[in-house]
Amino acid sequence: MQNSPIPKKILLVVFLTIFLDMLGIGILVPVFPMLVIPNSIFKITPITWTTGQGFIMLGWLMATFPLFQFVFTPILGQLSDKYGRRKILLVSICGTAISYLVFAFGIISKSILLLFIARLLDGISGSNISTAQAVISDVSLASSRAKNFGLVGVAIGAGYITGPFFGGELSNPNLVHWFDATTPFLFAAIMSAINFIMVLKFLPETLTVKLDKHINLKQSLDNIVKAFSLPSLSNIFSVMFIYNMGAGFFIAFWGVVLATKFDFTQGGIGGFFSYYGIMMFLAQGLVVRKL
Repeated sequence: MQNSPIPKKILLVVFLTIFLDMLGIGILVPVFPMLVIPNSIFKITPITWTTGQGFIMLGWLMATFPLFQFVFTPILGQLSDKYGRRKILLVSICGTAISYLVFAFGIISKSILLLFIARLLDGISGSNISTAQAVISDVSLASSRAKNFGLVGVAIGAGYITGPFFGGELSNPNLVHWFDATTPFLFAAIMSAINFIMVLKFLPETLTVKLDKHINLKQSLDNIVKAFSLPSLSNIFSVMFIYNMGAGFFIAFWGVVLATKFDFTQGGIGGFFSYYGIMMFLAQGLVVRKL
């Protein structure tokens, strides 16, 4: 740990990394329903598929990213302890940028396989929030650590608020004639490339003591077992799991309801979820904090 205040450029790079992670997730929200709903200009599922089959495919597609993120987040954390934060961030950001390009090409070619490969790749490489948090921990003084970690919440909230908005507007051909379902992902890929350059140029290696330890590939499962074996916390973890499962289901499929039942466009879906993000940000930052 360093003995001077954390450089602002390091905070900026970490903030941008986390922000872009959430931006990429948010960008998907208004576009995903349009890939499967009937009469959508962006529909990619085969004409022989029923609407129900399209929704099932959408559910599996959305589940691919968090599934692989769940498995690989602790692995990336261990790799960053062994090889350094900077290297792992660069590799993961590069992988995320590639995943956006693959997803865009999957839409163009109407390849469901490529869409799944893209989400799988992003789940593996996009698990860099924990590494970014480790950078903050490495360089923060004890007196400012809590304040600096507060930026993580701000970055997550800002990314989730702006992501759906950008996803809806950048895919709207009525706004700009050449905008389509691929534009948000090309935009996200460009932003990831900028993030890669910023990390390469402005982020020094912050890990002073590298740990030469065995990489536990099942660390995520071990973490779950450990968490639920703690008598004082197991009930809290159970409640958090059920709550987040419900929230995830809402975020994943409410866009489908808006599109099919209320004739929302992708821009309308993006605006709705941006508003939802603002309300969550205000509730967590003001109401829950006061309570």
